[in-house]
Amino acid sequence: MESPDVSSPRGKERGEDYHSRLSEVEIVPLHSLLSADTPRIMGEDPQHVRLLSSLETVLPPLIVHRPTMRVVDGMHRLRAAASRGDANIRVRFFDGDEHDAFVIAVRENSAHGLPLSAADRARAAERIVRSHPHWSDRMIAGIAGLSARMVGDIRRAVLSGSAQSTVRLGSDGRIRPLDGSAGRIRAAELIAKEPDASLRWIAQQAGISPGTVRDVRNRLRRGEGPLPDSMRRADERPEATPGEQPDLSDAPLPETTSDPGASRPSGSGGGRCRTSPLHTLIKDPALRSVEDGRLLLRILSASASLPSNRQQLIEAVPERCVELVSQAAKENAAAWAEFAEDLRRRAARQRA
Repeated sequence: MESPDVSSPRGKERGEDYHSRLSEVEIVPLHSLLSADTPRIMGEDPQHVRLLSSLETVLPPLIVHRPTMRVVDGMHRLRAAASRGDANIRVRFFDGDEHDAFVIAVRENSAHGLPLSAADRARAAERIVRSHPHWSDRMIAGIAGLSARMVGDIRRAVLSGSAQSTVRLGSDGRIRPLDGSAGRIRAAELIAKEPDASLRWIAQQAGISPGTVRDVRNRLRRGEGPLPDSMRRADERPEATPGEQPDLSDAPLPETTSDPGASRPSGSGGGRCRTSPLHTLIKDPALRSVEDGRLLLRILSASASLPSNRQQLIEAVPERCVELVSQAAKENAAAWAEFAEDLRRRAARQRA
């Protein structure tokens, strides 16, 4: 069953706005109407039909799907009119498609008259999930009279992964992506390119809310990635194995105000201080907004803490590990010296 396009007016129909799409009340012959595509598994209740047929008050008009002349809401009233021998009945026509007509039938039967059973509501939710897979669980729950969790269970049971919509239309009429990771990544890229851009502008460009943009920006300022742990797949968080260097990609960056090397005396004379290169780098959005830049800052930050913790770390090394730690420190120092030389040569090439 083909699902409606969420960009079309019908796709944006939210289920509760259908009254504006109904015609004025008209009078039609009973024999021109067909039985409803009802959400009631057991059909009409004869006792309820007898109750309605005995009433002397004017009952609300039926809702009828004009293209098929099938009753959308009011089968008990139609049966009651037939039992009284009425030739005509009052109706309001709906000109939308059959999928939306069924949604109206469910909402009307849930809102008034003889209540739907739990089985009726579950079956109705299943049909709506199939015909409107882009509607949110909460929205369908409000129509069928179920909990959002139950609708979610029904969705997972009846739709395969390939049939799942990648967006959800909420009761507020807003379309939201089911996976917000792409929008967050796009926002991080925009923040890196346009660090002074407003939250609202970035939100519009990335297709996410300003609040989400604010969260992405705060994460980047803390040296974290744009995605919270709940959005990251397990295979994106590899664990270190014996013999490998530890993974520092998720280690937090130090706050710029508490960097142990943030300010140092510019000379032996005293009071003047200069900002350390690391303190400046940690505040640079070009490094903080990309994964490799954040990894570099974490490694530099770990090294920067050595001077203030050197004696403590020396005393923590067991006697049997002294030679190994010394060798590892020399290798790291040589690697940093080579890294610095590579950067120097790169800068020289760019100046040439």
